[in-house]
Amino acid sequence: MNIREMNWMQVKEYLRADDRVLVPLGSTEQHGFLSLMVDAILPERLALEAAEPLGIPVYPAMPYGIAPYFTGFPGTVSLRLETYLRVIEDVLNSLAGAGFRRIMLVNGHGGNSPAGSFAVEWMAAHPGVRVKLHNWWNAPETMARVQEIDPVASHASWMENFPWTRIPGVRVPDEAKTPIDRERMALMTPAEVREYLGDGNLAGRYERSDDDMNSIWSIAVDETRRLLEGPWE
Repeated sequence: MNIREMNWMQVKEYLRADDRVLVPLGSTEQHGFLSLMVDAILPERLALEAAEPLGIPVYPAMPYGIAPYFTGFPGTVSLRLETYLRVIEDVLNSLAGAGFRRIMLVNGHGGNSPAGSFAVEWMAAHPGVRVKLHNWWNAPETMARVQEIDPVASHASWMENFPWTRIPGVRVPDEAKTPIDRERMALMTPAEVREYLGDGNLAGRYERSDDDMNSIWSIAVDETRRLLEGPWE
């Protein structure tokens, strides 16, 4: 249930019977030949598909996250850690104030991981409200399927190349990129990261069949839905 298709009165009525809600967490950052919005597109679409048969509201994906290492690539936006956590706090406070008591943050970007630690701290100060942070791409069943298809999968590689993250008319290389040295990259400035990565893919092939991608997606949707169903205690 997309929150943009609801008014406040309908939300009030929904809360009489259920108190679950989903908030996708995204990022706007370089993804090689794919959309800059990959990390927002995927968690929002996943949340909508997982929640649809359950009738649970889904908010729009937060479009900005923590991605300072990619700011050398034009188009990337990165929030400071303090800013990001204040936004998460305000969102959680607003949802709890409205009456939501079970909140799932469907995260699409590894850089947003501090939100998980913050949620634990926030829950300690808000008894009765439960928050789950779900990193959809490395959830056990989803990642197991990725590994079955190809163990060399990374940022901006084939594992993020879904029909809905591609740019029309853009063709990707028919090859596999040698994995980069992540420890070395962690010491670089944004400008150095851009020079080191080239097109932005961190490792592996750029594309795989739609059958492979759809098999990953169906598992991810099911895995997310089961987390929504509980347990929440």
